[in-house]
Amino acid sequence: MSAAELDALFGDAWDEANPVGHAAVLAADERQEMLADGERILDEYCLNAEFVPVAYGGRWDRADRLAEVLRTVWRRDPCLGLGYGFSSLIASVNIWTAGDEDQRRRAAGLLLANRRIAAAFHELAHGNDFAHAECAARPDGGGWRLSGRKEIVTNLRRAEAMVLFARTGTAAGSRGHSQFLLVRDDLPAARLRDLPRFPSSGMRGVQLGGVEFDGCPVPGDALIGAPGQGIEVALRSYQVTRAVGAAMFAGPLETALRLAIRCSLDRRLYGGAAADLPYVRAAIARAYADLLTIDTFSAVVLRALHLAPESMAVYAPAAKYLTARILLDAFADLRAVLGARSYLRQGPYAMFQKLARDVAPATFAHISLTAALVALLPQLPRLARKSWLTDPAASPALFDLGGDLPALSLHRLSAGMPRHDGIIGALAEIAGGTPPRGSDPVRRFTVRCEEELRRVRDGCAALGPADLTIDAPPTAFALADRYTTLLAAASALAVGRHGGEEAGVLGTLDRLTERMGGPAVLTPAEREETERRLFDQAVARCLEDAPLGLFPLRTPN
Repeated sequence: MSAAELDALFGDAWDEANPVGHAAVLAADERQEMLADGERILDEYCLNAEFVPVAYGGRWDRADRLAEVLRTVWRRDPCLGLGYGFSSLIASVNIWTAGDEDQRRRAAGLLLANRRIAAAFHELAHGNDFAHAECAARPDGGGWRLSGRKEIVTNLRRAEAMVLFARTGTAAGSRGHSQFLLVRDDLPAARLRDLPRFPSSGMRGVQLGGVEFDGCPVPGDALIGAPGQGIEVALRSYQVTRAVGAAMFAGPLETALRLAIRCSLDRRLYGGAAADLPYVRAAIARAYADLLTIDTFSAVVLRALHLAPESMAVYAPAAKYLTARILLDAFADLRAVLGARSYLRQGPYAMFQKLARDVAPATFAHISLTAALVALLPQLPRLARKSWLTDPAASPALFDLGGDLPALSLHRLSAGMPRHDGIIGALAEIAGGTPPRGSDPVRRFTVRCEEELRRVRDGCAALGPADLTIDAPPTAFALADRYTTLLAAASALAVGRHGGEEAGVLGTLDRLTERMGGPAVLTPAEREETERRLFDQAVARCLEDAPLGLFPLRTPN
């Protein structure tokens, strides 16, 4: 099975008679329901098999292939993407990372039977601050006794099982929590109570619920890993889901871009098509460049899961943060193209307002943007002093997006601080060596990025202990933000060496250096030509119903 086969099952999104087309998706959203016909298609495809390693009977062998399939779902309906699929992936990765053989086989059996596993981590009082979670499991004979509550959990009422994060120790620090695989049928119904569903303005079809435990007995074999490993296991597992999640963001952006292109071609303004206006053309070109940026950066980070897993503690939160920021900015550009139509809940472009509402919570779910930067801050001083501008570049295979990959080894993921940064090493190598393939503008972008790297390195090397926590000053957060932009720019430059299309590379680098600040790298004429080429390419692909971004990757199915 492949993403192309799944896309074929979904059919023509613009066909109003299609039970899983845009019209049906919008109708389900108005009812605040999951699209039942969409779930039936995902059952037929057995989407959950994508989350199960091949060794346990599933189809999961490559992270980029997994992201490609999920992007296909998110392109059609983010509610299906989260409510049917991604929530089970978030939960199950913890089992593949630290579960025993029986737990892995039990999880695989549930998922391959089209069942759901919820990720019961969050508590409203603490959000992403898992170290202060209060839901507690206390030793009770050979098992545990669970008390407390979890809230804002996707699919909790509909899931047959959950991976639950609970306090198992009283001491402060990272060893006071553990994870449990709980199957509903194994728990006494009188000892847990489902809390009311939380309504939401975005992802309205996704069932967000909660559960309260009252001295609920839990079998001893439900513990995932060893007692006190809950945070460590989560930090390692999240490196997978944050990398995959960053790539999924391109799905709804691609659909929004198609809507904006169609609207600009159909809409009449000032005696012609809206697409004839320079501002509209530039906005579409910028959003298309943003899509290529998300694709390029996330594809490199997905390959790093296989090729440089020891660096994922930095790359995964960086990708989650920057791709979410780019996604929101691109939607703002496209909203200006659609104008008032971007708010309409009926008509040919009504899908845009749903996507805009859905991507807003998606960008902070799992980890907020601030929390992603907080995860980066402690890593930056050491990398600045010991790695940047001294480490060698990562293997060229990291930037060959169609190349083979070794098997994914979750045990190589580490919750500790990475010692090396091969993506930034690639930037330093490109800046110090032969000019990158192609034009003088690419060389100028390289020089600008190297200058920015030196400024960020000096700033990060000067950070003190008080600058590395949630209480850090804005200047520290700004440095972390700029570092994520440099990672994406280095990825674009290195991928460009392997044959990236020049207008796409220039457009990506132009958008990223805009985020860095300072004077423009491209001359006005160069920017105009780049945007013209990007606009023409995006329109041509849209009219041909061809993929707009780098995906689908040339990966084996």
